Amino acid sequence: MPASREFRRTALAGAAVAAALTVSAIVVAGAGGHDASAKLSVTDSYIPLPAAGTSDSMAAGYLTVRNTGGAADTLVRVSSPGAGSISMHRSTDTSMDEVDSLPVPAGGTLRLARGGLHLMIMGWQKQPAVGDRLELDLHFAHGGTIVVQVPVQPLTYRPGS
Repeated sequence: MPASREFRRTALAGAAVAAALTVSAIVVAGAGGHDASAKLSVTDSYIPLPAAGTSDSMAAGYLTVRNTGGAADTLVRVSSPGAGSISMHRSTDTSMDEVDSLPVPAGGTLRLARGGLHLMIMGWQKQPAVGDRLELDLHFAHGGTIVVQVPVQPLTYRPGS
């Protein structure tokens, strides 16, 4: 094989390796830069035991969704194998309104707490008692589903107290 042909093959192989390394460097640089996905976790979840004399099949649910990622997400639905239905609500001084979804900001939190955003859990399959856990399946627009086991607490329970 003539030397010029061997040189061309070597040069082409070198160019292909250089191109592959350049693409790899761009992918790695992109991965190390701004993270454009939501990174969700759930904390501080609890369900206060319904007060005696109220509807035993209905209770509120509270939790915090943390998003440490670089993109926002949205809680679009909550379900449970242990309840007939779960809806999301926003309370104000004068009303309680059902909402279709709840935003989880990038680098922020979605807090469901007394007097504000909360879940309404209806149609329990079994009478809840303090210490029980109810599975909640939190469905997000982009982040998939997060399954949490939420403890039933006394009616007077306040997180952090």
